[in-house]
Amino acid sequence: MLQRRPFAIGLLARLFAGLAALLAPLFAHADAHDEQFDCRSNPHTFISSLIDEKSIDPQPSRVEANSVNAFRPVRGNQLSAFGFPIYVVIGYERDDTLFHHGSGKAIEAPLYGVVVSAPADPVRLRVSESHSGATVHTVVPLLLTAIVCGG
Repeated sequence: MLQRRPFAIGLLARLFAGLAALLAPLFAHADAHDEQFDCRSNPHTFISSLIDEKSIDPQPSRVEANSVNAFRPVRGNQLSAFGFPIYVVIGYERDDTLFHHGSGKAIEAPLYGVVVSAPADPVRLRVSESHSGATVHTVVPLLLTAIVCGG
């Protein structure tokens, strides 16, 4: 029995370490791009910095009728905002060649942000705790939430 105990303790330690590594993003509060959600930036700077870092594809994967452009993270890139995985990055600013025009009436005010894979309530809490000027909107209940500056 004494010989198995160190093995069992080692196994438990490895299990807890693995669990901690998996759960760490859920409890992290500050990501590299979170400071841009003080909403003092602009869509061009926000999107172009992600393109320059090769974090997102330079061409939008979708352009909404209101001209909001959606950019996918580069395959294999683990982008996150406020500790939540980013599903898509969004942005638009009138008369900026970085953004494509949609088929309908373009939004008036510039906007930028992300859609994260998380329910709205925990996202809202993290954004509030960071004293961000961003707004939080449910995209798909319990699955996708937008964090937006401007608009």
